[in-house]
Amino acid sequence: MSLIDTTRCIETPEGIELHLHVAGPVVRALAWVLDFIIRLILYIGLAYFSDPLGDFGTGLMLISIFLLEWFYPVLFEVYNHGATPGKHLLKLRVLRDVGLPVDWSASMLRNILRAADFLPFFYGFGLLSMFLNQDFKRLGDIAAGTVVVYQDEPLKTSSLPNVPPQALHFPLPLQEQRAIIAFAERAPKAFSLERAEELADIVQPLTGRSGKAGVETLYQLANGLVGEKLLDDSADGMPEKPQ
Repeated sequence: MSLIDTTRCIETPEGIELHLHVAGPVVRALAWVLDFIIRLILYIGLAYFSDPLGDFGTGLMLISIFLLEWFYPVLFEVYNHGATPGKHLLKLRVLRDVGLPVDWSASMLRNILRAADFLPFFYGFGLLSMFLNQDFKRLGDIAAGTVVVYQDEPLKTSSLPNVPPQALHFPLPLQEQRAIIAFAERAPKAFSLERAEELADIVQPLTGRSGKAGVETLYQLANGLVGEKLLDDSADGMPEKPQ
């Protein structure tokens, strides 16, 4: 029996492979609970300040609840890289199916359809849809063309050698980009010069150089990948660990 794998591979028009690790129902439910607690705290605060205002305060409270329920997730998804506070705490984010950031129309549609997902009670249809879909999509995600994934940890550039960056002359798969950065991070500390040159010679068709010059070129390419944020832009939603 094959292992359950939540990794989805998407190839961009530039030829870069994006590996998205889809989030399942349990972690998404936890994120929803965290967001509900945040909204509940806001409601309590609004009730405290609106209660002395009588009928005006009641109307203000009802309008505030409406706005928070429908636009709280949309605003965060659009302006906070696809993550509400609950998703952010659990390192989740919403992306479009093609790996691009979620936009206004997609976020509005997926959140408006929460009403359908909630039926017949407590997200019954939404949970059923997630269990029947390999990407754990609820009805809103299917209609909007979105997916909830784990997000990557930010890349740390301080461990890379201090050399001028160099851009790649042609696109590489994400795994090979990461291999170049991993080599540049480890080689100065973990490898002897001879070992580093031996490894760099393996990718001589990429660097066009051998020996010490090949090692130096790999360092430059690694700085170019990180400095130009090629990995961040293409893999913003690609976490290190699947569910």
